[in-house]
Amino acid sequence: MQVLVLAGSRGGEDPVALHAGVDQKCLAPVAGRTMIEHVAGALLAVGGVERIHIAANDPDALASLPVLADPRIATGGCEPTPSLTVAACLEERTGTPLLVTTADHPLLTPAILERFLTDARGLDADLAVGLVSSETVLAASPHTRRTWLTFQGGRYSGANLFWLARPQAASAVAFWRRVEQERKKPWRIARAMGPGLLLSYLLRRLTLDQALERASVKIGARARAVLLPFAEAAIDVDKPDDLEYARAILQARKTG
Repeated sequence: MQVLVLAGSRGGEDPVALHAGVDQKCLAPVAGRTMIEHVAGALLAVGGVERIHIAANDPDALASLPVLADPRIATGGCEPTPSLTVAACLEERTGTPLLVTTADHPLLTPAILERFLTDARGLDADLAVGLVSSETVLAASPHTRRTWLTFQGGRYSGANLFWLARPQAASAVAFWRRVEQERKKPWRIARAMGPGLLLSYLLRRLTLDQALERASVKIGARARAVLLPFAEAAIDVDKPDDLEYARAILQARKTG
């Protein structure tokens, strides 16, 4: 299995990196290790991983990290945006299937990854996306602030896990290029898919599965969701508060 870890920044000064006193966000320390080491360690513990491609702004700055000495890991530069990085990886290095995740997910565990991969591989889909329901997240972390995708029957947060199963997934990546600047505004993404889907999203007329069926037609790839039962799968580090929260959770794991 090939894996791509998105470890680059989107440009400008990153608030998490500034808060942590590091040059790159992925190097922010959490419970004694950098975020990228937590993610790489979880991936290396999953059976079947042949190659992990880490795309970072300054890959040389990662060279001294012990876990990255594993021969299955290759570090390299990244494109200006995540979607361009994924597209380049698909075209130049890996093809499909490809697992994509991010370096700002220090709470990622082998159990989360194995559940996601098992369920994703069992779907008849070109692309599978990991999601966690608001009930699962808020039951464990009632004060956390997430970006919710709201549908008839439920709200969901992303888990930064994507399984690109077939070549058709490249069409979804191309659509992502058009809308990734709106990733925190789900209604704008719905608008990009056409007025009918936007209206249905705003009026909560569609279930998650119905929305994905409609979206699949627009993006040219069959997309499905994998619902994960792990609250921590939805907790990534976008803000300094998220970093402190992740530190508290991992410290509790170590001492508990």
